[in-house]
Amino acid sequence: MPPGQELALVPMRLPARVAQPRKAPPPEEGPTYPLASGPVHLHDRAEVQRLLPDILGRALALSWIDSDFRAAFREDPQGTLARQRITLPPGIRIEVVQEGRSRPMVVVSDLDSAARGGRKRLLYLQLVMVAGR
Repeated sequence: MPPGQELALVPMRLPARVAQPRKAPPPEEGPTYPLASGPVHLHDRAEVQRLLPDILGRALALSWIDSDFRAAFREDPQGTLARQRITLPPGIRIEVVQEGRSRPMVVVSDLDSAARGGRKRLLYLQLVMVAGR
């Protein structure tokens, strides 16, 4: 019996040449966890109020589990969205606020249609922990 087949229940012959498995192609560059299914171009304030809460909610959730994303998102939220192919209309500003809070809050402001104070808050988001029984 050939070596290595002493314990085989059924003797078998191996082919002379065994095909090597193909290597998978390298992964495409891009975000590990995308915030949107494709490029998102927000054109006006109404689209920001309608579509951005879902995107920013995903960003907040991702920042909770990915420290690299959290650091980048806190430092430059608009740049982080741009790297994910999400573009905002001119005059929209996003800030990540954490001072005095256990969880970050994302504030979206409109600088173009601002009244007296220099900017108008459109929306804000914050993760809330909920437990049920």
